[in-house]
Amino acid sequence: MDLDVLNMFVIAGGTLAIPILAFVASFLLWPSALIRIYYWYWRRALGMQVRYANYDDYQFCYSYRGRPGYRPSILMLHGFSAHKDMWLSIVKFLPKNLHLVCVDMPGHEGTTRSDLDDYSIIGQAKRIHQFVECIKLNRRPFHLVGTSMGGNVAGVYAAQYPEDICSLTLICPAGLPSTTDSKFIKQLRELQESERIDRIPLIPSTPEEMADMLKLCSYVRFKVPQQILQGLVDVRIPHNDFYRKLFLEIVDEKSRHSLHENMNKIKVPTQVIWGKQDQVLDVSGASVLASAIPDCHVYLLENCGHSVVVERPRKTANLILEFLALLYSMDNNKKQA
Repeated sequence: MDLDVLNMFVIAGGTLAIPILAFVASFLLWPSALIRIYYWYWRRALGMQVRYANYDDYQFCYSYRGRPGYRPSILMLHGFSAHKDMWLSIVKFLPKNLHLVCVDMPGHEGTTRSDLDDYSIIGQAKRIHQFVECIKLNRRPFHLVGTSMGGNVAGVYAAQYPEDICSLTLICPAGLPSTTDSKFIKQLRELQESERIDRIPLIPSTPEEMADMLKLCSYVRFKVPQQILQGLVDVRIPHNDFYRKLFLEIVDEKSRHSLHENMNKIKVPTQVIWGKQDQVLDVSGASVLASAIPDCHVYLLENCGHSVVVERPRKTANLILEFLALLYSMDNNKKQA
C-alpha cells in the first residue's frame, strides 16, 4: 500500500477515534456532564433559547420559542426538583409557531436561590407573577400549564391572578386532599414513624435510590444504565439540601392543600391530565378538581404514572392542543352569535 494512502487512513482513524474516546470517557467518568450536554443539544435542536429576566435583585432563568401571536402564549411550570428542560419532550410535539415559555421555578437551576425567599406555594405563585410581569407575558391572557408541584402553583396562580390567564392545564397537580393514600404517601408515613424523614424518596443520593424514584414516578419501566443513574444523581446531589428544605415547605400545613383551598376561585376553562397509575399523587384528585371547577375537562391516561410528561409526551401535547383548539372554536362561535 502506498505510504501516503496509509498515512491518510491513520489520520482519518485517529480523527474518528478522538470524539469516540471523548464520548466513552465522558460516559464513564463524567456522566453528569454528558447529561448537561444532552439537554443543551436538545434545546438547540428544538429551537429553544435560554434567557434571563431580573426583578429587582432576583433573577429568573427561562427558555422560549416563538413570539406572541393571535393564539395564547403558553407558560409551563415544572415539578419539584426538576427544571425547565423537563418540558422538552412535550415541546417536541408542539407547533413551532406557538409562543412557549418554560421557566425554572424559584430556587431551581438558573433561577435565584435564597434562604430568605418564601418557598410556600403562595410565595412561589407570587414569584411567577413577578416573572410574568418582567417579560410582559400578561399583555394578553396566556395559557398556563403546571405539573405536580408546578400544578399546585399554577392552580393557585389562576385563582390569585385571574386577569393574567385565559385557560389552565393541570398535570397530576399537588395540593389536594385524597381519600386514597398513594404509595408515596404511605412511604412518607413509614419514614415519619421510624424518624427517618431525611430519606425522602423524591430526593435520591445514590444510583439505587434514583432507580427507586424512577420506579415510583413512572408506570413505564425505563431501562436506565448504571452510569446514567450515577449522572442523574451527581447532577442533583449539590442541590439536595435545598430540595429537603423545599419539600418540608410544600408539605407544611401552609402549602399542603393550597390548590384545594383556592380551586373554587378558578374561573377559567381548566384541563386536568392524570396518569391512572400515579403512585405519587393519587388519581382521585382529578375528581376533586372536576367537582369544584365549573368548566373542567378531565383526561385520565391508562398505563401511565406520575411522570406524564416523560411517559406520554405526544399524547399530552395533543391533549393540550385539542383543548386550546376547542376553546378557540368556542370563542369564535360566541363572537359570531
